[in-house]
Amino acid sequence: MKAVLGDTVIAEAPEDELIKIEGNWYFPPASVKSEFLEKSPTPYTCPWKGECQYFSVKDGDQLLQDRAWSYPTPYPSAFDRVGKDFSDYVAFWKEVQVTE
Repeated sequence: MKAVLGDTVIAEAPEDELIKIEGNWYFPPASVKSEFLEKSPTPYTCPWKGECQYFSVKDGDQLLQDRAWSYPTPYPSAFDRVGKDFSDYVAFWKEVQVTE
């Protein structure tokens, strides 16, 4: 699976290494090209996953606000709900397309 913005692959990993949560594919941290992400100050806490870290995605000279996110330290109960540890896995939104 790949997370692609335009012609740029931002993350890539075999599907069996990804985790699908609430319809979103989460990529393992090592599969994400961090040079395309910039931490965002946008605050959010999911009631069952915990505190979220948003990232803006670099698209050339443009910065697409809050188009990626992860949960650095999810609530322990979330691991039971998801079935595995998804700490620091990254999901993408809007212009970033996840494809096979």
